[in-house]
Amino acid sequence: MSELIEIVLRTLAAVVVMFLLTKVLGKRQISELSLFEYITGISIGNIAAYVSLDLQNTWYLGIVSLIVWVAVSVGIEIWTMKSIKVRDIIDGKGRVLIQGGKLSKEMMRKERLTLDELLEQLRSKDVYRVADVEFAVMESNGELNVQLKKEHQPITPAMLGWKMGNDQPARTLVMDGHVMHEELRLAGRNENWLKHELDRHKLKLEDVFLSQLGSDGSLTFQTVDGRNVSMKNSTNAEEKVASLASQLQEELRRLERLAQNEKDAKLYRRAQFHLSQGAEKLKADGETDAMREQQ
Repeated sequence: MSELIEIVLRTLAAVVVMFLLTKVLGKRQISELSLFEYITGISIGNIAAYVSLDLQNTWYLGIVSLIVWVAVSVGIEIWTMKSIKVRDIIDGKGRVLIQGGKLSKEMMRKERLTLDELLEQLRSKDVYRVADVEFAVMESNGELNVQLKKEHQPITPAMLGWKMGNDQPARTLVMDGHVMHEELRLAGRNENWLKHELDRHKLKLEDVFLSQLGSDGSLTFQTVDGRNVSMKNSTNAEEKVASLASQLQEELRRLERLAQNEKDAKLYRRAQFHLSQGAEKLKADGETDAMREQQ
């Protein structure tokens, strides 16, 4: 019975030591393993098992071995941060497998990668034709990164010359019936506002499983009993109109810069003027309507 208790206590001690040493190694040890880090992880696991189960009096030497392994691993990581040559040896280099839609047999041979394996990795990136790929690089951690040719890339606002507003992350205001005060503050709201919204939907705080405020001002409540209550920002229409007008202004300015002749440039400038006048009139009408409602 004493041996059983000793094993339990030593196992718990090994878990605590492993946790602390893993914190020292950092998140990279968990997410992206180099060859050396892979060997380190296996060795540390074996040593921890020895510390837990070995009944000899020298079990504490396993703790010393764990500390040495972690010290060496951290030392090599610091070394690789300071030296490119050491980094290339320890972590390896990325290799270009596809360039301009053409496969490199030599690079595939060095990576010991078959065509089937390469095509499988391409399909995992939603790429089904090698000819559509501008670059495909096998990184040192074994991940394949792919860049499509421009004609096959999805259209983005930057390609159209649109200037987009800054987006804000969704804020979690309530979790498991508890108010997340810091998130509420970052969202620019207070507890009185939250209480008002709860009362509007006839909800109690303890009944809310999760509540989030989106970047567009939409508020959602998910209750403990599975209901989903959502509310959209009532002033969102005005913001959308202003955002679309701003995007159109940017597009007209871009077209003006790219105009082939003065006649076309003048037409774009005239369109900008009328759009600006219309936006100002719309804003003034909105302010007038708001003053009438207050009266």
